[in-house]
Amino acid sequence: MSTAAPTLLPGAVLADLLPAATVTRARVRDAALVAGGAVITGIAAQIAVPVPGSPVPVTAQTFAALLVGTSLGARRGLLSLALYALLGMAGVPWFAGGASGAGGATFGYVLGMLLAATAVGALARRGGDRGVLRTAATMVAGNAVIYAIGVPYLALSTGMSFGQAVAVGMVPFLIGDAVKIALAMGALPAAWKLAGRRG
Repeated sequence: MSTAAPTLLPGAVLADLLPAATVTRARVRDAALVAGGAVITGIAAQIAVPVPGSPVPVTAQTFAALLVGTSLGARRGLLSLALYALLGMAGVPWFAGGASGAGGATFGYVLGMLLAATAVGALARRGGDRGVLRTAATMVAGNAVIYAIGVPYLALSTGMSFGQAVAVGMVPFLIGDAVKIALAMGALPAAWKLAGRRG
């Protein structure tokens, strides 16, 4: 029986540290994690502050999506954000500010979060959440993916130029993103240290 600390597991993400003695229990655990990640993202999306002159509010949604992806790994993160997106498209009012449905000006950010959760989950499997600088790089990459999908979608859906979409759909959020990245830089490596002590 191995007594290795969880921090030594190659390719592990935080969710892998939750016990699952059998294949059935592992599937139940994974289903609960996927559903929980979707719910957390939906709740975080309700923390929304309008930005004057922009159809995009400041929310905790992106932060939640990146933490879900990093904590669950690429596959479960993708499934979790896909569940969030599909239920929101089907009418569950848990997009930013209680919105639902596809096609709104900010829906591109939801699609971006789905891809970002997958990307940061893959990076976390390579240790991208175990140190302060690695976590910062992982979160920056995740934010870049969100903007790479969200900003062009915003431009197309509103008829704005790409420059206008950057000005109202990215620039006002960079300081908030820096704060979220700083929070993740403290929280994720700390969670691994705590897991290592318990292991």
